[in-house]
Amino acid sequence: MASAVIKRFTPSRRTDDSLWDEIGLPSRGEALYRVVRDGLRYSTFCQIAELAGTDSKLLAEILDISPTTAHRRAKAGRFSPHESDRIIRFAQALAAAVKLFEGDRVQARSWMQAPVKGLGNKPPVDMLATSVEAEAVLDLIGRLEHGIVA
Repeated sequence: MASAVIKRFTPSRRTDDSLWDEIGLPSRGEALYRVVRDGLRYSTFCQIAELAGTDSKLLAEILDISPTTAHRRAKAGRFSPHESDRIIRFAQALAAAVKLFEGDRVQARSWMQAPVKGLGNKPPVDMLATSVEAEAVLDLIGRLEHGIVA
């Protein structure tokens, strides 16, 4: 599926909060809720794709956003709240993976693309279109951070 779509990462030793700073969004709280409710800007979506080392077309595919819908959102300049929620879940998983690998985006990308036993041998990137699967990815990252075997 989408596991081979994230192509390149710029190596960086940054924390997960700096990833949020780079895209100009709060990582949590009421301000983030408002962004999702109001609809994420298309330009922010493109920034997230760039930070993930992919392009907007491939990120839309990962998030199960049809090419037609993505094109309409590009013209309108914003995503719907539902689509924004999926995009933010992706950003949360990316930030958590970067934090897990102590800021190393190359290792984070590799991990997100590789089948993971703790996720039923699915790559994390293939599990970010639904809230249930994204929660499983974030839960696994949390367990790994605390040394709990998956």
